[in-house]
Amino acid sequence: MNATAKYITMAAPLSNSDFTRLSRFIYDECGIRLVPAKKSMLEARLQKRLRQLGMHSFQEYCDYLFSQKGNELELVQMIDLVTTNKTDFFREPDHFDYLLGRVLPEWSGMRPQCGARKFNVWSAGCSSGEEPYTLAMVLAEYAEEHPGFNFQVLATDISTRVLEKARMAVYTEDRVLPVPPGMRKKHLMRSRERGTGLVRVVPELREKVRFRRLNFMDAEYGIREKLDVIFCRNVIIYFDRQTQEKLLNRFYHHLVPGGHIFMGHSETLSGLDVPLVNVAPTVYAKRR
Repeated sequence: MNATAKYITMAAPLSNSDFTRLSRFIYDECGIRLVPAKKSMLEARLQKRLRQLGMHSFQEYCDYLFSQKGNELELVQMIDLVTTNKTDFFREPDHFDYLLGRVLPEWSGMRPQCGARKFNVWSAGCSSGEEPYTLAMVLAEYAEEHPGFNFQVLATDISTRVLEKARMAVYTEDRVLPVPPGMRKKHLMRSRERGTGLVRVVPELREKVRFRRLNFMDAEYGIREKLDVIFCRNVIIYFDRQTQEKLLNRFYHHLVPGGHIFMGHSETLSGLDVPLVNVAPTVYAKRR
């Protein structure tokens, strides 16, 4: 390794002033508040990116990021690095039981009013796709037993990196273990290359899930269809209370009357001015 390469790999530590600049920028762009205790985490995640760009310091990186060219080219890369993406198939399974046992029967009972409209679900903060594909499996099972029922899942995330993985719909066998065996057999197919330990969601199910990038801070979400259910779980914990309230009120306006929002078990609407009714643990409904 030559001296120049060695110098590039040893960027100076992230200063408090540069951390303040970056954390303020991240908050303004995507609503995520990084407290000072997250400074070492941010530094570690950005170190590799500095090496890729051949930069010697975080100050140099900040100057580039805040320039017009850097903002256009680097913003998405930086957000990919600082966002946390943790998900599983059938995570918090009580939610899917409630969806099957309460929400879908209620919606089917309203079919004369809904006409031929699809049942629309939004997986907000979908990460690498496990949640929206779980939803698609559950809804496909319901559709088999209820002729005429049709659905569509919108799945969004701020990270282009995890969205690319989600669109591929390829997972290791250990990742799909939470999927019930019957659903695994029906909705997942093994790789043709034996020994890879990989499976892929079947095409019929992939067609039911539409992925796109969305930043909760965007002025417009571009969602035109009426939403019956929103899954936004373990996402708003990264925002301050003021931003949480603002986002949940925006979600509320995208819901049809009687629609439901499912949140993570570590999240609550307590103390927030949002016109939703608590109908089950971490499940909220919009009044009809």
